[in-house]
Amino acid sequence: MPNLSHEPMPGQCACDDSSNCALCPPMNSLRTQLSLFGALLIALCIALGVVMATLYRSSAGAQVDTARNATQQSCNAIAARYAQSVSAAPLSPPTFAPQLDLLQVLLQLVLREAPHVEGGIWQSQQGLLAYAYPSYEGSGIKRDVPPAEQPLIVDIAQRATRTQQIQVDVVRGSREALVVAACPLRGRNQDLAAWTMTRTHVGALAAQRSLYIGFAMLLALVLVSAAWLRWILRRGLRHVARLETQLLHAQDDEVPELDRTGLRELDRIVDSFNHHRERYALASKQLLQAVQQRNRDQRLAALGRMTGSIAHEIRNPIAAMRLKAENALAAEPERYGQALRTIVNQIDRLDGLVQSLLALVQPLSLSPSCVALNAWLEERLASASQAAALRNVALTLRNEGTAATLRLDPIHMARAMDNLLDNALRHAPSGSPVRLSAQRTPANTLLLSVEDDGPGVPTSLQPRLFEPFATGRTDGTGLGLALAREVALAHGGELRYVARGAGACFELEIPWQDC
Repeated sequence: MPNLSHEPMPGQCACDDSSNCALCPPMNSLRTQLSLFGALLIALCIALGVVMATLYRSSAGAQVDTARNATQQSCNAIAARYAQSVSAAPLSPPTFAPQLDLLQVLLQLVLREAPHVEGGIWQSQQGLLAYAYPSYEGSGIKRDVPPAEQPLIVDIAQRATRTQQIQVDVVRGSREALVVAACPLRGRNQDLAAWTMTRTHVGALAAQRSLYIGFAMLLALVLVSAAWLRWILRRGLRHVARLETQLLHAQDDEVPELDRTGLRELDRIVDSFNHHRERYALASKQLLQAVQQRNRDQRLAALGRMTGSIAHEIRNPIAAMRLKAENALAAEPERYGQALRTIVNQIDRLDGLVQSLLALVQPLSLSPSCVALNAWLEERLASASQAAALRNVALTLRNEGTAATLRLDPIHMARAMDNLLDNALRHAPSGSPVRLSAQRTPANTLLLSVEDDGPGVPTSLQPRLFEPFATGRTDGTGLGLALAREVALAHGGELRYVARGAGACFELEIPWQDC
């Protein structure tokens, strides 16, 4: 058996398994492409999460919470530093001036660590005592408390000294929010309070801009992913359509060799198909050889049977002629004439046998011409009418295409139909009909049928009914049906026997050829 393993073509991948192949481009694999597409979708989800987290962090609520925490921590830090300073000072009553310096330094130290937070000290008797904004980004050092916010600062400081608890207020605007915190300063004086204040942008425009950017990125990724998937699918479907076209355009029972596609998964299928194609071709070749051998054996067997039949058919006339000749030689000369006539009849019988054998073994040479079907069928009945009258059998004709004209060989077809009619007349009981019918079938063929009400063909004879010398009559040669079948085959048709409950029916069918 030949080696049917697939040999890679130049420039093609030399491996069948994608797991251990460094020669095949990875992008030729549908699995790899879909894996990359899945990774892109995962990256898309991660990007969406990052964008949402960024939007949350830049939202107004998050910014206000951050500002609130910054002001509270700064105010608590001022209160803690103040408490430490008071506990470390001497017990003698301090003067007011050094206390202001202390408060100013304290504010500078604490607020320097709190970006964008300003603050001061408030006393119920003196009002706003100290102020600091060390992280101010203006042109110079800011030393004045914003006048617009002073009423809010005084109010929240009063509440802090009254409740001795930290107080926080948030004033929201269209573009920014003001966060103010105040906490009591616990020490020798119970009417002091520290306050801190910061401003934060609501961030609507920034958040909206980030949202638009995020959506644009997501849209771009989705469009790229969709385009990539569409390209993968179209490429795969295009290769599948090409393979389908190759299979559909195969001639008859030919199994075409499929071309590789460049996609590893499809190429594995193509290689398997081509491998089985080679196995199929080898099996078909072996089957053809077996059929040819079987046909040779059948021909030899048929030739053996035919040789025996020919020998029998020839021996009988020879024996009859020998007997007549011997009897004539032994008798008076007056009986020579009768003996010679018997010998001549046997010679005619042998000549007919030889002519039939020659017609059977020589290829038919057809001479088709336009034939009026109805008139031709009438001629066939007329030629068989004398034999039908002798056997008291009625001939009937049923033609569904009376006016039809078609092309066929009228001489050979007449010989075939005459043999079928003669066969039916020999088996039809006396007083019964023999029916000849013709019709044009939906498959565009001419179907000629000859039916009789005789005993039919024995089951044992049916398998070799159309072989030469296969006959159930002692006075027949069995060549008529064989000749009729050869005529049908020469016209591209077929002759078959149709078994019925009673009688026999032979159907001769040939392609219809219009003139």
